[in-house]
Amino acid sequence: MILKNYVYESASKSHPLGELSSYLTEDGSLSLHSKLFKESFHNTTGAYTEAQKKFLLPAQLEQTKDKKTIAILDVCVGLGYNSGCLIEELLGTSKNLIWWGLEIDMRPLEIAINNHIFRSMWSPKVLKIFEELSRSGEWEQNSSKGKILWGDARQKISLLPKGLSFDLILLDPFSPNQCPALWSEEFLLSLAKRLVKGGRITTYCRAAAVRSSLRRAGLDLKSLTPNNPEDIKEWSNGTLAINIESIDPLTKKDSNWQPLSLMEEEHLLTCAAVPYRDLTGQDTKKQILKRRQEEQQNCKMESTTAWKKRWKN
Repeated sequence: MILKNYVYESASKSHPLGELSSYLTEDGSLSLHSKLFKESFHNTTGAYTEAQKKFLLPAQLEQTKDKKTIAILDVCVGLGYNSGCLIEELLGTSKNLIWWGLEIDMRPLEIAINNHIFRSMWSPKVLKIFEELSRSGEWEQNSSKGKILWGDARQKISLLPKGLSFDLILLDPFSPNQCPALWSEEFLLSLAKRLVKGGRITTYCRAAAVRSSLRRAGLDLKSLTPNNPEDIKEWSNGTLAINIESIDPLTKKDSNWQPLSLMEEEHLLTCAAVPYRDLTGQDTKKQILKRRQEEQQNCKMESTTAWKKRWKN
């Protein structure tokens, strides 16, 4: 159901996501669609449901009982669902939260906090955090605090405090084909370097190119458990990438994820695993996609089509 259109000039620097339209997902939560990127912010199942299954549950916050302080980085904050779900859980504990967000467009959060359906989903404390972020870009409650950096995440990540490492990184850009810059090997490596020992990156993305880059960054890969494991088309709900330099409570097994299957491992040996490369940190979408296409054409790995056909049979 379309609620309202927010129309801006697509080329405007202040509105980098172009025209946005809001709609309700199947679980009744609000989401947005970007006309410029030709993608919605969430799947049709539900914005809130997706945040729970692909970000909150894989985070395993119950395993952080021995940590006094939890540091979270939210890459592509959007409407705030992913962080909102985590903050709801953490603010009710004695833990201190250090939160940072990276987001290129201020409008999604503004649209969200002015929508009565979105507002009704959160506690007063979390709603206040959203309001303060939208207004001033910062929030503080008791011993917890957070700040959002507006702009291109590739440049803004360098403005994070030196020496600060994260227990959790929430990675939620548009798909690699539409936003390859934030799935590039270089950007993913910069995220991996920001993880504490035992820390993790969680994302909805299951693309071979992304998983291969995360593995080359030294992270251990897990597959988020699909809703229907028997459906070959729904073989994974996303990816969990863990810094395994030490045994840490965050790496304990959980029903929300599983080791990569043989099919998924073989996926990483196909042309689909050729990474997105952003050599300058400022390359355009066209440059990144063209570079990858040329590399795929010259690679000696199995074609993705052959892999799909083999496993389908």
